[in-house]
Amino acid sequence: KSKNKYLAKEMLKIITKDSDKNQLIEIHNRPYLLEEIIREIKFPVSLFFHNDPQTMKGSKSIRERENILLKCAAVFCVSDFIKKKFLEGVTKNFHKVHVLYNGVEKKLKKFPKKKKEILFVGRIVIEKGVHFYVDAIKDIAQKYPDWSFGIIGSFKLGDNKNRNFYSDDIIKKMKVIGAQAQFYGFKNQEFVQEKMKSASIVVIPSIWEEPFGLVAAEAMSNGACIIASKVGGIPEIIKDNGILIDKISLKKLSSKIEFLILNNKLRENYQRKAWKNFELSSEMSSLKLDRFRELIISNYF
Repeated sequence: KSKNKYLAKEMLKIITKDSDKNQLIEIHNRPYLLEEIIREIKFPVSLFFHNDPQTMKGSKSIRERENILLKCAAVFCVSDFIKKKFLEGVTKNFHKVHVLYNGVEKKLKKFPKKKKEILFVGRIVIEKGVHFYVDAIKDIAQKYPDWSFGIIGSFKLGDNKNRNFYSDDIIKKMKVIGAQAQFYGFKNQEFVQEKMKSASIVVIPSIWEEPFGLVAAEAMSNGACIIASKVGGIPEIIKDNGILIDKISLKKLSSKIEFLILNNKLRENYQRKAWKNFELSSEMSSLKLDRFRELIISNYF
């Protein structure tokens, strides 16, 4: 039996017993729970998509997605890219689908002092394109000995022990580069924040369609110059405040990294733009969601 279904049932028992009869139910990334929940209770339900709905149980088909719109008060998507995926082939109730970006807390009050550091942050898996980054910096490190290169992340989120051939190969390649290259493994948010604060460039070489691109938002909030793949929801976050690479390759990434190392003015310009135009604060996202919640509750009760 599904753990999520069990947890949903237990949650429903608590909600049913609650004296407050103006409840709003929110489901995150588990569309298959919808039918079960609406069978048990008569409160409005909102569904949140953090990933491609067309790959998820309960929202893969157009029929399933139209059924979701029929039965939900609202559907929230983490980017316009995900919203388009949800609405593909859908013919009615578009007005119920909204984009609600993930928020990031901007911890710094003033623009930070930058070092000659380049950083990759994320899971060490093929879809994140880490191999492009490592292969690119291999030659660049030799040409620019005053620059350092880092990787923060692990094969499995939050776990440094669990590895596979791909992640082992990445670690090995970093060691071969030498003292300029540092593999940090998985680290807590404070460590990531400190490194992003001083990093001149953050590289996001994803080869899969990222639903949102949290690293891009974090990099912007720290005034880093960003080089990223033009995939999924990433372009919505960066806009023209960084360098976007269409159909990323080793050659394209290498040339952009070297270009920014050599062009101090341009690099600093992108850093300032990212810092100045960062909009995705967690506070703004929370306020936007609260306004939607108030609207749903006032329409329903």
